Amino acid sequence: QVQLVESGGGLVQPGGSLNLSCAASGFTMGDYAMGWFRQAPGKQREGVSCISKNDGSTYYSESVEGRFTISRDDAKNTVALQMNNLQPEDAAVYYCAASWGETAQPMCVRWYAIRSWGRGALVTVSS
Repeated sequence: QVQLVESGGGLVQPGGSLNLSCAASGFTMGDYAMGWFRQAPGKQREGVSCISKNDGSTYYSESVEGRFTISRDDAKNTVALQMNNLQPEDAAVYYCAASWGETAQPMCVRWYAIRSWGRGALVTVSS
């Protein structure tokens, strides 16, 4: 049974940083693409960043390119999202997800097809 547990959310001032972590269990993470998604109140869920299995190729949405960095550690079954220069528009619930057979960009774009999700971590950006 796939389990994904996010941690590291919280309150940060504009311009600040947070590091989200996702602990994966119940499956072989190395066989899956992994990703981070977010959903703000009243808005559709969107793909923030995804990372492929094997070659570790990455995808970032335009809104976070250059500010966020995704990484994975298959030995520790964790995937992280380092978020720098956070802005109020980054505030949302951030979800970790796993997708078998996908690569980074398709996973992030076709978020609606993903079956395995964590419960989310709240990120608030406010002064």
